[in-house]
Amino acid sequence: MNKPWQPYALHILDMIEKIHRIEARGSIVDDEILYDAALRNLQTLSEATQQLPEDKKIQCTNIPWREISGFRNILVHNYLGDIDPLTIVRVVESYLPSLETCIRKLLDLDKENV
Repeated sequence: MNKPWQPYALHILDMIEKIHRIEARGSIVDDEILYDAALRNLQTLSEATQQLPEDKKIQCTNIPWREISGFRNILVHNYLGDIDPLTIVRVVESYLPSLETCIRKLLDLDKENV
């Protein structure tokens, strides 16, 4: 039996929304607390993408799923804390909008098929 993927998709959307709220409070480049909060939410988001089934992922060919998974490993295992805040900002700005669009599309298609 396959476990439901929808809770993970909704969790991804929740993490994206949290990251937007973090950004609304200030710069994650200039504020260490906001930076740490953004990293944690990106880590959780990345973990959740690993739980999406492949047949869903292939519907969004513009999403770099493998890189997202690898990014999670960098966030979790980079114990020296030398992740560049500007890179995190670029990740948020460059990849989260298309990921959000993809996840919403997958959920909408799922609702149509019920």
